[in-house]
Amino acid sequence: MSGTRGTMAVDWEARIDVKRMREERKSRALERMRDAGLSSMLLLDDPNIRYVTGLAMTGGSGADHYSLLLEDGQVVHWDTADHASNQRYNCPWLDDIRYACPGLGNVPRASGSDSARRFLLDTMAQGVVDALEEYGLAKEPMGIDVANGGLLDAFESKGVDVQPEPCLKAMESARKTKTDDEIECLRQVAAICESGFQAIVENAKPGARESEVWGDAVREMWRHGAMVQGGYLTSGPNTWPKHQANTTDRMIRPGDLVYADCYNIGYLGYRSCYYRTFSMGEPTQAQKDAYELARDNLYAVLDEIEPGKTTDEIAMAFPDMEGEHAEWYGATDHWQMTTNHWAHGLGLQLYEVPLIWRGLSPDHPIEIEEGMTMAVETQEPAERQGVRVEEMVVVRDDGVELLSQWPVEEITVIDH
Repeated sequence: MSGTRGTMAVDWEARIDVKRMREERKSRALERMRDAGLSSMLLLDDPNIRYVTGLAMTGGSGADHYSLLLEDGQVVHWDTADHASNQRYNCPWLDDIRYACPGLGNVPRASGSDSARRFLLDTMAQGVVDALEEYGLAKEPMGIDVANGGLLDAFESKGVDVQPEPCLKAMESARKTKTDDEIECLRQVAAICESGFQAIVENAKPGARESEVWGDAVREMWRHGAMVQGGYLTSGPNTWPKHQANTTDRMIRPGDLVYADCYNIGYLGYRSCYYRTFSMGEPTQAQKDAYELARDNLYAVLDEIEPGKTTDEIAMAFPDMEGEHAEWYGATDHWQMTTNHWAHGLGLQLYEVPLIWRGLSPDHPIEIEEGMTMAVETQEPAERQGVRVEEMVVVRDDGVELLSQWPVEEITVIDH
């Protein structure tokens, strides 16, 4: 299967198979867990919980839910009373769901009491120990993906051999390349972002506020089943430097550059990061030149990405300090230019393995693997405004396949 299809379930066409996706993800996590010498892993980070259980978590880390993956593939999941009750009814693939004690997150923070926090941590840890004993694994090494000092102490006081680092590495290894269904989820969310771009083209006009136009885009993406947890639209002088990822009430004017960043738009949990630039009316020659440079810089990087290449090699295709316009920022090193020119992994989180960036990769390279998915982004100033462009890709055996399809050769012109 390859290519975007509908978002609803049908019996007459192969689409994203969510059951297969859950099973393949859990199988990968189990394999990496066993390779790490662990007999269980306690997962508190929401993307890891979703990866193993398929549960649509909120995006935080261990606030009031956590999952224990056991060596035989069994999962014990703890959640709040209402959530746990619903999960028992709606998630038949999970057969051991218990009520959580929130040892981390909002409840202990809001308690205002040191003794309450100790009670919550101890009760949470004891519940996990009880489950380990029931399944005969209390004396075996347990991984954990959030290295909270208080929680680690609580487990160690109960004699648990708790190991954060092997668990973190196991889950990173499992998630860094994607299954076919995961790739189709990312392809689908790219298509949903494109519906948002189309809404921008249809609704942006002089006098419309940034917030109104972005609202039109968000409404369209929700209509297609997206979970919109980020993104923004900026215009005119708010496009350089980018306006703190904020959409404002500024009125769009003729001659403005407008760009939208559809980041953290989710479909079945898989997150987008997808920039496109628009112009209100025919762009000036300087705006065209800036866009062409940003696009060419982007595709110079895409041409370098293939299995076996290392991130230090690929990072050299991004602009140097002059190309970063470092003097404009007053920057002296690439690490000061975070988010301007880089490539970052995409999956159940906005930033996953790999990261390709001049500020990090030259001294800390990793190897690119087939099946990695990422977003590659560049930017360029133009007459006190700026352009940004970004593609979502999957690494194939001979390079990259574009998951994003909005036209990129030229700025999208919005007539008015």
